[in-house]
Amino acid sequence: MANSDTTASRAGLIEGGSDNSALFLKKFSGEILTTFEEKNIMKPLHTIRTIQNGKSAQFPVTGVATASYHTPGQNIADSGNSYLSDIKKTEKVINIDSVLLASTFLANIDDVMNHYDIRSVYANELGNALANRFDTAVLKTFIAAARASANLSQTAKTGGQLDVSASGGTADSTETVTGAQLIATLFTAAQKLDENDVSEDGRFCVLSPENYYKLITGGATNHQITVANSAVNRDIGGEGSIATGTIPQIAGISILKSNHIPTTDLSSTSTGDGASANDVFGSNGVGYNGDFSDTVGVVAHSSAVGTVKLLDLATESEYQIERQGTLFVAKYAMGHGVLRPESCIELIK
Repeated sequence: MANSDTTASRAGLIEGGSDNSALFLKKFSGEILTTFEEKNIMKPLHTIRTIQNGKSAQFPVTGVATASYHTPGQNIADSGNSYLSDIKKTEKVINIDSVLLASTFLANIDDVMNHYDIRSVYANELGNALANRFDTAVLKTFIAAARASANLSQTAKTGGQLDVSASGGTADSTETVTGAQLIATLFTAAQKLDENDVSEDGRFCVLSPENYYKLITGGATNHQITVANSAVNRDIGGEGSIATGTIPQIAGISILKSNHIPTTDLSSTSTGDGASANDVFGSNGVGYNGDFSDTVGVVAHSSAVGTVKLLDLATESEYQIERQGTLFVAKYAMGHGVLRPESCIELIK
């Protein structure tokens, strides 16, 4: 008798379906794949003041005194003799923004049926969302500091902008910059901060990853390694490594990278960071939003920008019987503002 094919009763097949393994158990790997956390760097790089109550915080600003040679017999207290210094004074006020929050809702039935802890994932992601917004708003405020006018006419010192493209070549607003241009501009920025009497301790530069790695490779595009334009080992005792992809310092300025450098025109965007109570760009923007079309990065000192903190970052969760689920909320109440314009320089192209 001849053998013939047999129709098997497939144990994993759903009736009417075509997947022969649909009913088989899906083994839980034990690893939950979430989005990668963005690196937040701005918290230790500026001045933070915590208040217990109120809507704003005041930062007094004082000017400088002058010195004159004394003529014997003249009255020092007589204003007509010009011995008395008129030390100018003003203030910077930073307001607390509305509560910034991120939230989500987890249905109880989904929580019960789920085979891994989704609650900790939700809480972590909400916290990350706020941390990213914090970093972005602070970076925008540093850019506003570079564009701000001097606090006092007596000193008239500002940071201003430095055209990276002008340091070793010509460029328009769309051209990419090279490692050599960035290096030259960082030395110019260091000189400017020295002339503004800004402390050498605590200076930093924040660039996008694209421009950060140009300092190592020196290439304008595609990161072709051009040794002559690289900041790695340019002198005896120089720092930096192609192996690790790091550049600790240039001209005494710590070099950092961030995905939160803004690069588009947001000057008319009133949503998001535009809803802030602090109009750091004045009439040239709204809230923390301005025109960042030509922004490459910032070189600054921690004294340039301040944050006033009323409610620190916190997460909450509450089971709601009437909705049969849990509400998760992450929130903070802070505000950011410009303190010392002379302590920050915007790098543009």
